[in-house]
Amino acid sequence: MTDVDTSKLSWDEWDELQNPPPAETGFDRVVERAISRRGFLGGVLVLGSAAAAMGTLGNLMSSTSAQAQEAASRFQFKPVPIATDNTVHVPEGYSWQPLAKWGQPLFSNVPDVDPAKGVSLENSDKVFGENTDGMELFVIGGHQVIAINHEYVNPETNLPHTEKGVPQSADDVKILQNMQGVTVMEVAEGESGWQIVLDSPFNRRIHHNTPMKLSGPAAGSELVKTAADPNGTDCLGTFNNCGAGRTPWGTYLTCEENFNGYFGSTDANFALPEDYARYGITAETRYAYEKFDERFDVSKNPNEPRRAGYVVEIDPSSATSTPVKRTALGRIKHENAAVVVARDGRVVVYMGDDERGEFLYKYVSNGIYVPGGDTSKLLDEGTLHVAKFADDGTGEWLALTPETTGMKMDEICVFTRKAASKVGATTMDRPEWVAINPVAIEAYCALTNNSKRGIKKNAGGDEMPVGGPNPREKNEYGQIVRWYPENDDHADGKFKWDLFCMAGNPDVHKDAYAGSSNINSGNMFNSPDGMMFDSTGLLWIQTDGEDSNEGDFAGQGNNQMLAGDPATGRIARFLTAPKGAEVTGQTWSADKRTHFVGIQHPDAPFPDGEGKLPRSTVVAIKRDDNAMIG
Repeated sequence: MTDVDTSKLSWDEWDELQNPPPAETGFDRVVERAISRRGFLGGVLVLGSAAAAMGTLGNLMSSTSAQAQEAASRFQFKPVPIATDNTVHVPEGYSWQPLAKWGQPLFSNVPDVDPAKGVSLENSDKVFGENTDGMELFVIGGHQVIAINHEYVNPETNLPHTEKGVPQSADDVKILQNMQGVTVMEVAEGESGWQIVLDSPFNRRIHHNTPMKLSGPAAGSELVKTAADPNGTDCLGTFNNCGAGRTPWGTYLTCEENFNGYFGSTDANFALPEDYARYGITAETRYAYEKFDERFDVSKNPNEPRRAGYVVEIDPSSATSTPVKRTALGRIKHENAAVVVARDGRVVVYMGDDERGEFLYKYVSNGIYVPGGDTSKLLDEGTLHVAKFADDGTGEWLALTPETTGMKMDEICVFTRKAASKVGATTMDRPEWVAINPVAIEAYCALTNNSKRGIKKNAGGDEMPVGGPNPREKNEYGQIVRWYPENDDHADGKFKWDLFCMAGNPDVHKDAYAGSSNINSGNMFNSPDGMMFDSTGLLWIQTDGEDSNEGDFAGQGNNQMLAGDPATGRIARFLTAPKGAEVTGQTWSADKRTHFVGIQHPDAPFPDGEGKLPRSTVVAIKRDDNAMIG
C-alpha cells in the first residue's frame, strides 16, 4: 500500500503510480510525410525524436481571402481570449447560466445539497451526480430528456465529515457509489431559463449498484461468472462513465473508462490474475470500496473486474428499463462511442481506448438497422476491428476474430487489448472522443497527449514509436487525427487519414511542438479531449490539459472549448472554464438555440461564488438574440 495522497490524482497519474512504465526503449525514428491532403496544415513536416528540434512550422494559417470570408461566416462569434480566473467566459453576444450542478435535486421532496455537509445517504441517489461528463439530449413525446455521465467523485468534497475523504463505513462507500454513473433528467426552458423538471417520470439515477444485463459473446462466459451471478448474465453498476454516444433508435450509450481503480484486495497475499496488469488493476483502490463492499474485493471475487469496462446501453424513455452492457464492443477504457449507419444499413461504432499507447476501435454489426425494426442484436452480433495506420496516409481496420487472434470470442471481448496487440494495431497517443461529421464521410479522434511516446512501451509491452498519426516524441500537447473511409463507406475495411491539427505552443516553440499551421497565438490549446459535431458540421473541441499557464503551457490559460471548421482548418476559442476545471460533454437543445456544456472538477468556488465549495456543473449557453448556435 502506498502512503502517497492519491485523492486528487488524475486517473492517468493514478495508473502511472500503480503501474510504473516498463524500462525505456531506444527509438530514434525520423518521419517525413505530408500530414494534410487538403493542404491547410502547411505541407510536409519533419518530425521525430531526432528531427523535431530542427523542424519548423508556420504559426499562422495561410488562406485566400475567399477562404477567410468563408471561415468568418461559419463562426458566428468573436473568439474569446484565454482566462485564468474562476468562472466561465463566452463570446460577446452570448450568455450562460447553470442548468444542473452536483447535489441538485431531481425530485421535489429532496433538498439541495449543503456542500459543507455533503449529501445524505438517503438522498445520494436522488440528486444530480458528481463530475459531469458525456451527455446526449433526446426528444421523447415532446419532452426534452438529457442523459449525462458522472465520471468519478471528489471524496474530500463529497464526504466532508471524513479525513481527506477516506470512507469510514459502508454508508460512506454507498454515498460515493450513488453519486457516480448516469443521470437521466427532463429539462425545460421557462421565463428564468433552463431548469430540471422535478419529479418528471423520466428522472432517474443509474449508479454502481443498479441492476444490469450482460449481452453479447462474453455473456455467460466462465470469465464473468461470480458466486452472486453463476450464470454470468446479471451484474450491478456502471463505472467511471466518461464519454457517451447515441443510437439511431434513441438509446443512450454510456462508456466505462477507468474502472480499474474501483477494485482491490484485502488479502495482501492474494496473487493478482495475469490479465489484471494490462488494465491497471492492482491491490489498492482509490475509494476503499473493497474494505466495506466485498464485491470489489478481488481476493474474494476475481472475476468482478471483468464485468466492467464496457459500453452500456440505456433507454432514456423508460425509468424502469434495465441497462445492458454490450460486450461485443470490447472491454477497454472506453472514452466514447460514436455511432453511424453505413451505406448498406449496418451499424458502425467507433471507440477510443484512453490510455497511453492503446488503440482505436471500430465495430460493424452483422445486421442492418431498419427504423422501427428489431435492434436488440445490432450491438451484440458483429465484428470488432482495430486500426492500423501507415505513414503514407493510408490505413486498415484489422478484424478481431478467433482466426486473426488465436483467442476465443469471449476472450476477445474480455481481453480486448490483448487481442488488438496480437494483430499489430497502431499504438496511439491516448485516443479519446471520436466525432463523425454529419455532412461529410469522415471521422475524427482526439489524441490527447502521450508524454511516453518514443521512450516507453504501453502496458502490454507494445512499442510506441514516433510516426504516423503520433508524430511527436514526448507529446504533451496532443493532436486530432481524421480519416476518410474508402468508398465513402464507414463499414469499409480501409481508409485514408491526415491530421486536422496538432496542438502546441507557437509562443514557446519554433519546431514541431509549436503545433500545426492552423494553431497560432490566439487559439492555442493543449490536450484535446471531448469532441462533437453540431448539425451544421462544425467540430466543437473541448480540452482537459495543463492549465498552469507556465513553461511549455504559457499563454494557454484555463481549459477551453473551441470550434473547428473542417473545410478550412480554422479554429477559434469559444469558451474558457474556471481554474482547475475540465470542459467535457456537450449537447444541444432540440431547437439548436442552447448549447449545454459540462464543467468538471473546478478548483474554484464555481458556480456559487466566493465562500462556496466547487460544484461540477452543466451550463446552458444561448445567444442573446436567441439565434441557433448548433
